[in-house]
Amino acid sequence: MPDDPPLTLTHDRGTVVVADGPPAFNYNSLPGVLFDPRTSTHRAQGRHYRAIVEHVLREKRPYQDKARGWENKPTGWKLNNQRTPRPYQLEAVEKWLAGGRRGVVVMPTGTGKTFTAFLCIEKVGRPTLIVTPKIDLMIQWARELEAAFGVDVGMVGGGEFEYKPLTVTTYDSAYIHLERWANRYGLVVFDECHHLPGPSYAEAANAGLAPFRLGLTATPERSDGGEDLLPALVGPTVYRLDITDVAGEFLAPYEARRVFVELTEEEAERYAACREEYRGFVSSRGINMSGPDGFRRFLFEASKSPEGWAAARAYREQKRIMQAPSGKFALLEELLERHATDRVLIFTADNATVYHIARQYLIPAMTNQTKPKERKLILQKFHAGEYAAVVTCQVLNEGVDVPAANVGIVMSGTGSATENVQRLGRILRKYGDKQAVLYEVITRGTAEEYVSDRRRQHRAFQ
Repeated sequence: MPDDPPLTLTHDRGTVVVADGPPAFNYNSLPGVLFDPRTSTHRAQGRHYRAIVEHVLREKRPYQDKARGWENKPTGWKLNNQRTPRPYQLEAVEKWLAGGRRGVVVMPTGTGKTFTAFLCIEKVGRPTLIVTPKIDLMIQWARELEAAFGVDVGMVGGGEFEYKPLTVTTYDSAYIHLERWANRYGLVVFDECHHLPGPSYAEAANAGLAPFRLGLTATPERSDGGEDLLPALVGPTVYRLDITDVAGEFLAPYEARRVFVELTEEEAERYAACREEYRGFVSSRGINMSGPDGFRRFLFEASKSPEGWAAARAYREQKRIMQAPSGKFALLEELLERHATDRVLIFTADNATVYHIARQYLIPAMTNQTKPKERKLILQKFHAGEYAAVVTCQVLNEGVDVPAANVGIVMSGTGSATENVQRLGRILRKYGDKQAVLYEVITRGTAEEYVSDRRRQHRAFQ
């Protein structure tokens, strides 16, 4: 075997091509390698690069590595000494290192996932790419990395396009520009990695050659079960810290309260009629709304006839009545008066309700339509106390630092436990001696009671 011609590994558009082996060599014995009839080559997704190299080393088979595009030597990056790691952060890093420098670290919002990643970046000392779900987070990561390591940080996304040994990008940009970065980084950090199992985002993990991978999230669980893909894309969960483990010590102590409102007689009648109409249509077409494609099939069938359009309108109306009845707004007024001296975040399920609350109570609104500069200004004034409350749909669900917030009011939302934990996390950062409280406003006698039960299936709400 030592006299065999060396295998050659090359990189090609997010894949590793293996060639030049001895006669009759079984390329398919290598991890992830398959024959590509289009090019008559043997190749594997980039994520198999590490396993392929480890395999040929174990077999003591000679090889030439022309695939790796980063220098295999320490970068020398060192963190400044302005922060002392918390015990659980050091434990998370140790677990990740022991897991082969691959895996997911689950930590609640406000416990320092970003700084934990900095410790991992310092330990690995290889060119690193950080992938984030949105532009705001990309900018935030770049700013904090530059302050922590004292080096220039590249950004790709939002009009920026500069790759450096330490670079931050977004999931969208990582997918679009795979060929430009897939073999240039030894470590990839996937922030909010519960987004990763999506069909296109997963390609960022499939194509990258990085042998070292770190996933960060407060809530890895997904409604579609996609978290089962994370071990293959990033690695297994190597460390998990729950909100209940650190509330009161490293996070603010909190209460999660459910409060109920009643429909008016007119609302209840209208709700029942609309629900009967849409459910009758669903039943007549044999549609299982709780199935993976139930809602999509409902919309498809509804588009075919006037009866279907009426059913679709009835569905929207019963949902509107359930999520935004008059009783919820009366209760919101009471809660705002009760917490007039607190900082309040109000969450809804849709932009229309956000803007209604904003107009009705003169509260600043943040939606996906709010420009980044305006978002920044709103949050600055909220933190400074100029604004006592902010109303939002999903913009503040993850990744935004609002330490002054101590009261959350969930007017409506999905049945996702992930979303509910994220919203709770927005009010849990330590800030003075604050006591946090999350109100979940539920319309009694509607499907929202079931939705609430689903989204509370997490230790933080038990």
